[in-house]
Amino acid sequence: MTVDGLLVIDKPQGITSREALDRAAKWFPRKTKIGHAGTLDPLATGVLVLAIGQATRLIEYVQAMSKVYRTRITLGATSDTDDADGAITANPAAMPIDESTIRDTLQQFIGVIEQTPPAYSAARVQGRRAYNLARRGEDISLAPRQVRIDRIDVCGIAWPNLELEVHCGKGTYIRSIARDLGEALGVGGYVAELRRLRIGSFKVEDAVTLDTDATTAQTRLQPMISAVCELKTVRVSADEIRRLRTGMAIAMAGEGEVAAIDETGRLIAVGEFIGEKFQPSKVFSQ
Repeated sequence: MTVDGLLVIDKPQGITSREALDRAAKWFPRKTKIGHAGTLDPLATGVLVLAIGQATRLIEYVQAMSKVYRTRITLGATSDTDDADGAITANPAAMPIDESTIRDTLQQFIGVIEQTPPAYSAARVQGRRAYNLARRGEDISLAPRQVRIDRIDVCGIAWPNLELEVHCGKGTYIRSIARDLGEALGVGGYVAELRRLRIGSFKVEDAVTLDTDATTAQTRLQPMISAVCELKTVRVSADEIRRLRTGMAIAMAGEGEVAAIDETGRLIAVGEFIGEKFQPSKVFSQ
């Protein structure tokens, strides 16, 4: 028995994304390939997309999707991990800041910005994970990188707590927003709570918990085409499918990267147009 598809789980607090994946693996036959898109910190909860079987070859497309987070930031203190799991240092000089100042300061985080990842993060420093270096007490210098933040909605302010909903692109660290906002306000800040509500079309409302049984989990699998739902699609015939599955290009006009589907909407291949041909880069046997 082979299983292919994508599954949204609601990761609980206190475990790593890898631990969540390992617990979910029991729902599927032994030796089934399984991976996840978009790591969540142990403190964070919410949407974690698992790729099962052949869908593991499509993880990059899910990772590239936009994301929505709900977070509670505590101002007036800092954390060495930029969240509540780290060592907290209160700022005794911090005074409550008015709502208009907070809202105005948040505007500088909208758009394409330069953001430095937290020291305790999966970012790589000379090929090594930053969190491994940080845990050994080594000095870490992470280079800022461009991220895209589409929108930040203020959901509530009750000093020292600030509740936000953040709509952002790939690679954005909510912990870095908390840290940098606190610094811009002159009081410090860290993430107290974090929940991912959505990755692309994968929503927390569609998620299963780790207490779900195997039968339910398998019935909640989404088809592989959902991983490339942001690509345009082209329909291919039975003869073209046979050619694609041997790695051959097929005569077809178009442009850019597309997903090839059969008459039932099943994903057959992902590829791009080169000249007057569709050249597959990933082909799936179902």
